[in-house]
Amino acid sequence: MKAVVQRVTEASVDAEGRRVAAIGRGFLVLLGIGRGDDAAGARRLAAKVAGLRLFEDAQGRMNLGLQEVGGAVLCVSQFTLYGDVRRGRRPSFALAAEPGAASALYEAFCAEVAAQGVVCERGVFGAHMAVRLCNEGPVTLVLDSQELEQPRRP
Repeated sequence: MKAVVQRVTEASVDAEGRRVAAIGRGFLVLLGIGRGDDAAGARRLAAKVAGLRLFEDAQGRMNLGLQEVGGAVLCVSQFTLYGDVRRGRRPSFALAAEPGAASALYEAFCAEVAAQGVVCERGVFGAHMAVRLCNEGPVTLVLDSQELEQPRRP
């Protein structure tokens, strides 16, 4: 499972010509689910995202989390994070999970973020969406559930 986490001052999602979700300060999370991902990985990744300290304290250090600043998460499914462009000019999405499995893990991820005490708004799984955001900083991180278990590199 891969997540692109962007610290935002605001973000919103429109689908089928109408606003389906919006947040103020918080994280926009683009979430990709790959073949072989499971519920345990979704829980680990959600806990990591919900616990990130990416907001500045009084000394200007990234020391505050979503709960300390009253932030929320807007999660958007993004199977293109598994696009493979090593060959040719058109991406292959063979590494992305099938829609049924991906939808269930997307919902599990969002439910776990909420279980961590963070408001979690959602896009529409599988829909064509217009995503708007104001990236603050800019601050953007890329997380991979497979790498969460590995030790930090020196």
